[in-house]
Amino acid sequence: MEKSRSSAFNEIGRLGQYRFGSGGMGSGIFYEEFLKELHGRRGVEVYKEMSENDDIIGAVLFAIEMLMRQVEWTVKEAGNTAADKAAAEFIYSCMHDMEDAWTDFISEVLSFIVFGWSLHEIVYKRRMGATGNINTRSNHDDGLIGWRKLPIRSQDTLWEWQYDDRDTLLGMVQMAPPHFQMTTIPMEKALHFKTRSRKANPEGRSLLRNAYQDWYFKRRVREYEGIGVERDLAGLPFIQPPEGTALYDYETMTPTPALLEAERIVQSVRRDEREGLVLPHGWTFELVNSGGNRQFNTNDIIQRYDNRIAMTLLADFILLGHEKVGSFALSNDKTQLFGVAMGTYLEMICQVFNKQAIPRLIRMNGDAFRGITAYPELINGEIESHNLKEFGDFIKSMVLSGVLTPDEDLEDHVRMVANLPERDPSTTYGATREPAVSLTRLGNVSTKPPSVATESEEAPEGE
Repeated sequence: MEKSRSSAFNEIGRLGQYRFGSGGMGSGIFYEEFLKELHGRRGVEVYKEMSENDDIIGAVLFAIEMLMRQVEWTVKEAGNTAADKAAAEFIYSCMHDMEDAWTDFISEVLSFIVFGWSLHEIVYKRRMGATGNINTRSNHDDGLIGWRKLPIRSQDTLWEWQYDDRDTLLGMVQMAPPHFQMTTIPMEKALHFKTRSRKANPEGRSLLRNAYQDWYFKRRVREYEGIGVERDLAGLPFIQPPEGTALYDYETMTPTPALLEAERIVQSVRRDEREGLVLPHGWTFELVNSGGNRQFNTNDIIQRYDNRIAMTLLADFILLGHEKVGSFALSNDKTQLFGVAMGTYLEMICQVFNKQAIPRLIRMNGDAFRGITAYPELINGEIESHNLKEFGDFIKSMVLSGVLTPDEDLEDHVRMVANLPERDPSTTYGATREPAVSLTRLGNVSTKPPSVATESEEAPEGE
């Protein structure tokens, strides 16, 4: 009986990950992708080309980044004690006391949309004010430990992942320029973002994965189209040697210099400011015109691939109007779906911060925040602005019907949705008590960090 009870706490099965490497049983590179060209660093290079060299994908990624960079981020305390409020204010101050701006950090994190994952090393510092040491330089001189920076560890520097014998991820091994030395970043010192979880694969799955096939054929068709346009405009090069000219040496089974030179001429001919040929006596050269229209309309083919690429990214609304079709209602529905999807990725970022970054930072400061109810949480704002007319009509109808009663909580929420100034505590409801929910606002609302609560502000015993 005791043996069966103890076995209930033991892990028996395995995840079944396809990973192999030279670092022993617990290390390796993943081989979950069935297309070889999307494995490892080759896959990183493909996704990089897709994101940086395709107009549709580039437009979608630009829209995603611009929408997410303007989102308002808030930090919410876990309770109403002075320690809870001080912890939330401390996290806020750390986010805006790093070497890089918070929006730049978010921009780096968003690379996980392209590559499927993003890993950032946590670098701490002791906050000792305006010192000359980068490990202690800070806007605050409270002596607490904060974040100095959260730099990305680029996806193309990944060498392999480290695991224990029970499939627990231990760290990332990278080989990065300029020294190309193997360096291991333990997971307890990292923030690990990924788009999805499948067999706990740390590399997630790129948002561009389903668009790869359409992108590949679109690129090939555009290359053929460019070559075809050039040949149709310039003409097909045709060169003819004099009768009796030997083009192939059948004794040595090699082409003659005359043939090699003729091939070089027809392959390199261009209609530009340097055009012109000098040929030996007896050689003839001409440009043969195209015989007529082609069977396929490359515009329709490329447009089809563009539609499918945008569709896989839930961003086909960017094509509305270009094809002279599509209604405002259809555009509204598509942008809402796109906004919901992007909002989910913002929540993923918050979850990683709330599980990996904030608890570690609070624990590193020891007794500084003793007595907190729980760890404060990072919360993302709406990615799309509300329709204030519809929102106002809804609030009005709810209040007139008696479903909602105007109070300070409702006013605070309306002000937050409409991006209005915070309520003055000395007026209206604020004269009776403080807001029920206190949020430390970040981003565009305030740039002055709140002060950390002092000992005199701690909650009385028994509260």
